[in-house]
Amino acid sequence: MKKINYKTNFSDQRGEIIDMLENEKINAVTLIESNKKSIRGNHYHKKTWQWNYILNGRIKLITQRFGKKKTVHLLKKGDFILLGPMEKHAFYGLSDYSMLVFTKGPRGGKEYENDTFRLKKKLL
Repeated sequence: MKKINYKTNFSDQRGEIIDMLENEKINAVTLIESNKKSIRGNHYHKKTWQWNYILNGRIKLITQRFGKKKTVHLLKKGDFILLGPMEKHAFYGLSDYSMLVFTKGPRGGKEYENDTFRLKKKLL
């Protein structure tokens, strides 16, 4: 898991313009809305890169690379993270939350299950 630090590209009295991603091929953009105490994920992708932008709420994210220890990350509104291929991950709602997921690889629409591998031993 990599936290992405983004910057404001333009700002004036109307507000800000921020380029979140640049020079990336995105196959799908997904809005996920979850309730407090819900668990999502407990899987990994072999080929897919996944950027997650937290729109609101608080989340506990557990990640683990194969052969490595689990890592706990606390995410909040405005956090932007990247999960790479072969990185196990699971999300737990510390509150109701919404996030946008930008993916590069076979994960959107009819392809969703093609590169989603469920964990027998769950992270959460």
